[in-house]
Amino acid sequence: MTRSVRREALDASSRWRRSVAIGAITAAAVAGTGTAGVATAQAAASPGAVRAAAARLAAAPQPADDGAKITDEKPIAAGEVDITIDSPALGGKSVKTRLLLPKNWQRGAKGNWPVVYAFHGGQDNYTSWTRNTDIEAWAAKYNVIVVMPEGADGSYTDWYNYGKGGSPKWETFHTAEVRQLIERNYGAGGLRAAIGNSSGAQGAFSYAARHPGLFKYAASLSGILSMRGIGIPAMLMFTNAGNGQDPFAIWGVPRADDANWAAHDPYALADKLRGVGLFFSAGTTGRPGPGDPDVAPWDIGLLSEIAIGANNKEFKKRLDELNVPYTAHIYDDGRHNWPAWIREAQFVWPKLMQAVNAQTTAAAARR
Repeated sequence: MTRSVRREALDASSRWRRSVAIGAITAAAVAGTGTAGVATAQAAASPGAVRAAAARLAAAPQPADDGAKITDEKPIAAGEVDITIDSPALGGKSVKTRLLLPKNWQRGAKGNWPVVYAFHGGQDNYTSWTRNTDIEAWAAKYNVIVVMPEGADGSYTDWYNYGKGGSPKWETFHTAEVRQLIERNYGAGGLRAAIGNSSGAQGAFSYAARHPGLFKYAASLSGILSMRGIGIPAMLMFTNAGNGQDPFAIWGVPRADDANWAAHDPYALADKLRGVGLFFSAGTTGRPGPGDPDVAPWDIGLLSEIAIGANNKEFKKRLDELNVPYTAHIYDDGRHNWPAWIREAQFVWPKLMQAVNAQTTAAAARR
């Protein structure tokens, strides 16, 4: 809790302070526990391939509606580039986004490419998916653009700031600025899907509900999908305070600002997810799963996944009540980390591709 927290917020918080113990147990749910997990080596591109990519990226970029602009483009490997965005939504800060481009992508070509947005978990950054998974190989089998934007510890929302609004506006950054820049400068089309792990999963579902038509499909890997469930507000407050933030500035004070919490809660917005392809998964037992490290039973990554699993069951029940279609994998053993998320992502990836009508590449078709 930071020094800037108002006295009113402190008074309001006393009504739920006892539940902070639950938050302490489950804090890793949005903290990206698995970021130190299964890193994969990226194949280095040849100097010629990188030079060719740089040549393709030479055109002057077009800005977003609010003036957000690409200020730098850095080829990382063949078909992989990091862009730096000067963002008014983030108060003029410059942040990065990593892109994977189809093999036959060319600057200026009207490919109208389908797009997948991959959102990272807490205490991580825009390199998370390429650092921890083989997403480059998954994407290379399809003619699709993959966008991995910076999310910092912004909780995938425009901060409430005690009702005053203002920066940072992470939701605006992702759903407006990044989207427009990718569409205007990389030929991205209107067929989009989203996948996220941990807090990025909550962001994917919240965005899908709050912006009708934005995503054809949304996939959640161990995400909080019922933000106002038992113990969850305390967990979120505890985690964000641990990140050095004023936890009440993000969505407001629990209960006192319940309308704003509900406005971002996938559970409360579940009916608005009708028509979006949905996939969500989480573990339930608090025991290590395949590939997980051998840790003590009180490991935070195990305990947090128990809470996430229960939370996903609550969300599943709500979708059943509303008769909203979905695919769910509520499994038994598994820690809140990348071994489980990789398995789930590999399972759902073809569903994401089908939803955005991404065609397999010629190379993949010959295999």
